[in-house]
Amino acid sequence: MLRTLRAPTMPKTPWKLGRVLASAGVAVVLGLLPALPAAAAVSAPTDAVRDSQQWVFNMMNVEPAWQVTEGSGVTVAVIDSGVYPDISDLSGSTVTQGPNFTGLNTSPNNSNWGQHGTWMASIIAGHGHDGGYDGIMGIAPEAKILSIRVIPDKSDPGYQTYNDEPEQRIQDELADGIMTAVKDHAQVISMSIGYSAPSGAVRAAIMYAYQHGTVLIASSGNSGGDDTQHGNASAGMAPVSFPAEYPGVVGVGAVTINGTAASFSSGNLSVQVAAPGSGVPAQGRNGLYYTVDGTSPACALVAGVAALIKSRYPTISPALLTEALTSTAQQSPSGSYNVHTGFGIVDADAALLKAGQLMQERPQGSQIPLSAHFGGGSAAVPAVPVAPRGNGEGMAFTILFLVSAVIVVLGGFGIYRTRQARS
Repeated sequence: MLRTLRAPTMPKTPWKLGRVLASAGVAVVLGLLPALPAAAAVSAPTDAVRDSQQWVFNMMNVEPAWQVTEGSGVTVAVIDSGVYPDISDLSGSTVTQGPNFTGLNTSPNNSNWGQHGTWMASIIAGHGHDGGYDGIMGIAPEAKILSIRVIPDKSDPGYQTYNDEPEQRIQDELADGIMTAVKDHAQVISMSIGYSAPSGAVRAAIMYAYQHGTVLIASSGNSGGDDTQHGNASAGMAPVSFPAEYPGVVGVGAVTINGTAASFSSGNLSVQVAAPGSGVPAQGRNGLYYTVDGTSPACALVAGVAALIKSRYPTISPALLTEALTSTAQQSPSGSYNVHTGFGIVDADAALLKAGQLMQERPQGSQIPLSAHFGGGSAAVPAVPVAPRGNGEGMAFTILFLVSAVIVVLGGFGIYRTRQARS
């Protein structure tokens, strides 16, 4: 049911609106950038947080989709730095704290644990508080979150230890996270993370997830439009980011409030769709509110839309869900593609409608008999069928063969005798 946003009330609690670059990354690649200091606390109504989200809802056309579903029955695995569940807008939404694959022993009670992951989870499945009217409303507020920790935040006490690990081990941790998400029945996997190189283990895990009907969403990277990092600025392409680059994964770019590609959003062929990624409101693990920048929040927003579709159509395949997202995305001109925004900004309501149409479509049997296509067509004279041979016909063919053989032998013997007589 669509929730009506009520008018701002008197101030209830102080809040902080800080800005951070929610970079999708790990130690060996992009790196999680530290949060910038939050703005000084100011007294403001918590409804102002919801008001600050309205442009996101409008750009992605989310509110009409909520009249159909809000994500009930769907579990979204947030493969990230961990999700701290004890904040107002995620209370009761975390199904379970999944395993920690980082090898670090940082306690979830540490204030530097799960910062990035908690922001992403609130964007996906936040349900607000005080009756749902205040605070962060996620794209799929009735969905559940499965937290799987595969990376630490850069401010995590164990970050340097993690950063010194071999890349293969770090990639194996991601693969383990994906496999765990599928085995724990997550229908959607959100990966606001990025690696510079591919991994056979991760690709195998993604294939496993895809074959089990799990939808995979990933951020396409925050390297900007040109590959200046590798001296290829003239190519106009940013370096690819994995797992967004793998087949079967929906790569997401970021746009600003004006609908234009964000300057930091990587322009490469992994980008299939786009979503808001500049100044996206989120709730932090400390309960305060922030606006976050990056392809990370864009990924989380699209994961929320995928959860809405999966809620309404649980058996939809990843391929059809991807088609629903890309074929209805808002792009000018319609149907075009570019490396910064893919096929366009995701339209939640249109994608939900398209998913229903795709689920109803079935291959139609040909109305024209096959004889019209094969054997010369309907104008051709039909060939006389050859009837199967019975036992009597088989015996006759056998006798005829034996008689023929005897004639050949006798003829050969006669020729031999004639030649002997002449000699």
